[in-house]
Order: sequence, then structure tokens, then C-alpha cells
Amino acid sequence: MSYAEAIRKTPSEVTPETVQAMHRLFAPAHLSRTYQAPVISRDLAYGTDERHRLDVHRGAETSESSPVLLFVHGGGFIAGEKRTEGSPYYDHVGGWAAERGFVGVTVNYRLAPAHPWPSGSQDVAAAVEWIRDNITAHGGDPERIVVAGHSAGASHVAGYLAGHGGTPPHVAAAVLLSGIYTLRDAERNPLLRAYYGGDPALYEAREPLAGLVESGLPVLYGVAEYDPPDFQEQAAAVIAAHFARHGAVPAFAHVQGHHHISEIVSLGIDEPALGVTLEHFIRRSTS
Repeated sequence: MSYAEAIRKTPSEVTPETVQAMHRLFAPAHLSRTYQAPVISRDLAYGTDERHRLDVHRGAETSESSPVLLFVHGGGFIAGEKRTEGSPYYDHVGGWAAERGFVGVTVNYRLAPAHPWPSGSQDVAAAVEWIRDNITAHGGDPERIVVAGHSAGASHVAGYLAGHGGTPPHVAAAVLLSGIYTLRDAERNPLLRAYYGGDPALYEAREPLAGLVESGLPVLYGVAEYDPPDFQEQAAAVIAAHFARHGAVPAFAHVQGHHHISEIVSLGIDEPALGVTLEHFIRRSTS
């Protein structure tokens, strides 16, 4: 069975079963190649919490001036790891970055419900500051940081951007893949309530949409073709809001042939789907 056929047969709903199905689908291809970066510095502390740990992925030789890709994983706000032993995820993102001459940084962050809004965005900010202070020693350029997130990770990156008026200092660009930008559906979504809280009166102030459309940064938005309707609506909402504010649509990747999870776990395997666009965006934004 081909990747495309297997993905089409997978339900669009994001459940533990569909997550594992997508992981199993692409893991053999990753494991059959050199998916990890030649040099990985593991579990470097960027804060005081036990979850404040990041990995730096780089090539064997660096010039101390490479663009930096910070990747923030998903997990429904309540779960997720930058690395799972015996699995290519998400070392494969760091390896993808290093293979293209970037320095990759994968990060863990505090999880809901123990750590609700705005902890995720605060952790993104702390990771960026760590990169600013330390990445030169790993071959990265602290003036060329691209902050990327998938799913809940994209929501945390969006919150980070919004909290800085859309344009945080020292960041060159951002990538938001299948994130949550408006909380119009939070009352019926227990995962959103776990992070953003249960009081609808607070949602408008906590959603990042308004701050995002003011962003002066280059931002690449994306959604998978077979993403659930909620994520499709979120993508449509941010595009519409951006158009209303700027009279143009933002950079956008429609990740054809992919499910919410395969959108990111296929990186490095099905490059035409996302990788080609992502690499071009990073190079253009950091040149």
C-alpha cells in the first residue's frame, strides 16, 4: 500500500490510534536512511522546569553563521516529546535542518493542565533567548532564527508572536502548521480548555489571532489536506483576517495528500508535500 493510499484510508480525526498509524507508516523510511544530524547536543537546559530541555542538531562542520530552525512539537497541549527513544520523531526535524545547512533545535515545554496559558508561549520565548545567548557555539546565527510549530506547538508559537505585538525581537520568521489561532470552539474542546481555561469571557483576550495579523515578520502558515475541519477553519480564519488587515493573503502551504500527523512526520521523506516549500521559505527569510 502506498503512502497516499494509507493516508486516505486513515480517519481525519486525531486520536492516539491515528497518531500511531502515521508514525508507523513513515518510521521505516526514516530508519532506513540517516535521518539524524551528525552532531546532536541533548537535553540542554533553557529554564528551571524539568521540561525546559532542548536538543541542538547540526552538521559535522559549521561556519558559525547558519540559520536556526527552532521546532516546537504538538501533542494537544497535554502531551508530546521532542524525542522518543527508538523513534525518529522529532529527531528527524533536526536532521532535516542539519542536512540543509541549518542548525535545528527541538524543544520540550511545560504541559497543561498543570501549566495552563500562557506557559507554552513563555517557554517558546525562553527557548529563543537561550538560542540568542548560546547558539553561536553550535554554529548557528542568533540573528537568523526561524521559530516553527506544529499543532499545539504552532499555537504556542502563535501566542509568542502575539505577545510581542506580532514581531518579537531577534526572530527572522515563523512557521505555523495546523495551529489554533481563534478560540471560538474552545467551549466544546476539552484540550483547548485544559490550556486556555474554562472561562469563555477570557478567550478573546487569550487567542493570538489579532496579534498575528499585526505581525511584521514573514510567516508561513500551513494546513494538511486531510486535517480535521477545525484545523481547516483555523487556517481559513487566519488567512481571512490577514487579508482584511493587509489586502493580501500570507504565505501558505497546503500540504497535499497528508493527514494532521503525517504533515510533519513525513518531513524528509515526502519533500514535495512540505519540505520544498519550508526550505525555500527559511532560505528566503534568512538571506
